Amino acid sequence: MALSFPISQPSYFHNITSSLFFVGGGVNGNSSNCGTNRTTTLMRSRANNNYRSKNSSLLPKIYPCSPLLRQHPNAFFSSDFNLRCGRRDSSTSNILVSVASAADVLLDEAVEQAQLPKGDTWSIHKFGGTCVGSSDRIKNVAEIIVKDESERKLVVVSAMSKVTDMMYDLINKAQSRDDSYITALDAVLEKHKLTALDLLEGDDLAGFLSSLHDDVNNLKAMLRAIHIAGHATESFSDFVVGHGELWSAQMLAAVVRKNGVDANWMDTRKVLIVTPTGSNQVDPDYLESGKRLEKWYSENPSKTIIATGFIASTPQDIPTTLKRDGSDFSAAIMGALFRAGQVTIWTDVDGVYSADPRKVSEAVILEKLSYQEAWEMSYFGANVLHPRTIIPVMRYDIPIVIRNIFNLSAPGTMICRPLVSETENGQKLESPVKGFATIDNLALVNVEGTGMAGVPGTASAIFGAVKDVGANVIMISQASSEHSVCFAVPEKEVKAVAEALEARFRQALAAGRLSQVAVIPNCSILAAVGQKMASTPGVSATLFNALAKANINVRAIAQGCSEYNITVVVRREDCIRALRAVHSRFYLSQTTIAMGIIGPGLIGGTLLDQLRDQAAVLKEKFNIDLRVMGITGSRKMLLSDKGIDLSRWRELQSELGEKADLETFVHHVHGKHFIPNTVLVDCTADSVVASHYYEWLRRGIHVVTPNKKANSGPLEQYLKLRALQRRSYTHYFYEATVGAGLPIISTLQGLNVTGDKILRIEGIFSGTLSYIFNNFAGARAFSEVVKAAKEAGYTEPDPRDDLSGTDVARKVIILAREAGLKLELSDIPIENLVPEPLRAVTSPEEFLQQLPQFDQDLAKRRQEAEDSGEVLRYVGVVDVENRKGTVELRRYKKEDPFAQLSGSDNIIAFTTERYKKQPLIVRGPGAGAEVTAAGVFSDILRLASYLGAPS
Repeated sequence: MALSFPISQPSYFHNITSSLFFVGGGVNGNSSNCGTNRTTTLMRSRANNNYRSKNSSLLPKIYPCSPLLRQHPNAFFSSDFNLRCGRRDSSTSNILVSVASAADVLLDEAVEQAQLPKGDTWSIHKFGGTCVGSSDRIKNVAEIIVKDESERKLVVVSAMSKVTDMMYDLINKAQSRDDSYITALDAVLEKHKLTALDLLEGDDLAGFLSSLHDDVNNLKAMLRAIHIAGHATESFSDFVVGHGELWSAQMLAAVVRKNGVDANWMDTRKVLIVTPTGSNQVDPDYLESGKRLEKWYSENPSKTIIATGFIASTPQDIPTTLKRDGSDFSAAIMGALFRAGQVTIWTDVDGVYSADPRKVSEAVILEKLSYQEAWEMSYFGANVLHPRTIIPVMRYDIPIVIRNIFNLSAPGTMICRPLVSETENGQKLESPVKGFATIDNLALVNVEGTGMAGVPGTASAIFGAVKDVGANVIMISQASSEHSVCFAVPEKEVKAVAEALEARFRQALAAGRLSQVAVIPNCSILAAVGQKMASTPGVSATLFNALAKANINVRAIAQGCSEYNITVVVRREDCIRALRAVHSRFYLSQTTIAMGIIGPGLIGGTLLDQLRDQAAVLKEKFNIDLRVMGITGSRKMLLSDKGIDLSRWRELQSELGEKADLETFVHHVHGKHFIPNTVLVDCTADSVVASHYYEWLRRGIHVVTPNKKANSGPLEQYLKLRALQRRSYTHYFYEATVGAGLPIISTLQGLNVTGDKILRIEGIFSGTLSYIFNNFAGARAFSEVVKAAKEAGYTEPDPRDDLSGTDVARKVIILAREAGLKLELSDIPIENLVPEPLRAVTSPEEFLQQLPQFDQDLAKRRQEAEDSGEVLRYVGVVDVENRKGTVELRRYKKEDPFAQLSGSDNIIAFTTERYKKQPLIVRGPGAGAEVTAAGVFSDILRLASYLGAPS
């Protein structure tokens, strides 16, 4: 039968200019099938067939020529369609209307009226497409339903996984006049047919397959019409894509019945009435939906109902959808209509995370969220629920529980009205920030100019122009001076927004009242969400402090007076690092630091062993997660994506090490990962490595080192380095550069910052020379003591490096500069203990062989000191008052603290205004790999405390 359609209702079907041929559903070109027999069949189907697609109840009685056309003629075609059929007159249609109407009346009178019970006896379950993605998963869902001990259950089910996308693809193919839509539809049919064959049997199987084939025939006719027209209205699309839910609901209901539980399935297009809005959303009509639910329940009383998600009808009974994430929305609406005790959303994750676990591996499952918190997190991109899902249940205080269908042991996350706040006397204290979410691919638009201040309507004009181009404003920030307004929009929309604003304010820009309409691309939004933020002072300070310490620049800020969220805009490339930084700072995970160890020699290797031994304790007791991402020597480096196993680092470096490259190493440790904080630990004595400190600090990389070369190098470079350190939140710690593990630098800094005035610093700074002169007593020759010290491992490979005094001079320069003196290394007079003739000797062995020739001079000085009751000590002095420093061999009375050292101990005396009569003395082991590595380790832990770890 050829049907010609007028274009009198373009909102439903556009550009149909030719006759369309519909095949299937009892038409087949034979008008004799369109009469009373079809109406009789329809009535019988409504009364008896549980498996028939309940499209039949929506079929109008005017046009029974095709199941598709009978569905909603007024939705798809004009009101004079019956005049265009050519095979039927209006009187025949009126007769059919009368017959069908009479059938409805008889049927309504025959159904036992059942009152719909409401309240906590109902539990609502929603299963997404992943949950019903296969026959085995449908069986699992049925098992969960059967085991639920609630008195009454309503289950909202989505289409099988990927089916909705397949249905949209059918429409796209048909619109594009791509004939493969037929093959694609056959694939949809086959998917459901195979699933049904695996799940059902007997009458259940036959009934479902019959319904499935009828629906597919209808869809073929619909898609053929779209194919010819080259266009599909929203009503056509909604009708097509909703079939996935119809089929999955029917199959699940049959499986539940197969498990011994009586269950009816509900086509929610007969119950849920929604009004489409202009923003790709719908508004539920709760009053009308409630009336229809009462009517549906009176005809289908049941304690277990399997309902379709996603689909609904308009007030004109036109099939529509609740748009994306509509199944969750369906469940929430049903929960409100039934006044249910709980709505459970079953998904494939254990609950709501404190942050996206793909970006923050330490993200935790949140036990509870308030409605407002869930709302805020979902708006800002968290995979929680669509914000509109929360509105229906919030009205009646119905909790929503997010559960994992693949991990039934996980309790999930409950979204509900918050209980009375727990205090320190309660069971536990919660962080004021519940979680963090991000939105990527945004651009900031900044409109500024002095002519904006105090001019009414400027903001209205700005956002009116944005509205005219249909752009979505994600965030707005405006200074109180009204000098500028900035807002974030999706990057794909920013060009149109900028053009609209420039056109709207062309005159103001030309006159200078507006200075610019600037676009800042490549932005992301980071939102911190928590209901307790409003009552907790310092949350914003903590948030911005964490971002600053991670070297993240904030481009815009927004915070509402409710304080449910604080929103910041950052560079896209900084977004994940910012997320990890703030997440760590609020104790939702460990304070995590990516570490790179440079120089795994004696000190570096000892440090790695100390880290290995303490890692578990630090993580468990102090929330500090130190991850060594790389180890490099001068020839080989070992890199890791997740952190090196420190129990095997030597073995791994030998087996997996690659050619060392410092720039590649630094990029890997800092740039390749999204750990918010990075520290490079330089355990070398290399001036080339030290020359990179400034660049590393500028890039936001913290530096910890026992290497003295940077702080004792050229004064200009030192001052530049310290100036950078002071104006940034990047830390540079170097306690072990003087006195190994002794707190010398920190003591001096403490005296300075508390306002004490440093007068003099005097000390034995070399553990090697301390050992030598502590043992240079009695009749022992100086060369003998030096040789013994080398054999014991106290000296450098070449003892002249110690005896020259340069190492002590470097420490003097470091302390002098800390005390405020601007001295160069060349300004320090050094008493060199290496005899002049031996300074050019080529090898250490030759030096030691010839050294006894020069013992007499030092033996004489020792004897003179002993005759005076004194001892010799090699010391460095910072004379702050006279602004100079010296390194020399001095004599001390035997009762002086400097004379009473043993082994390789260091001693440092601080003479200050407060400690003038009796200097402040720091004494202890000042050399050796263990204590030096411990000093470096202490600096690393101090860095962790600065970055947020508990003190």
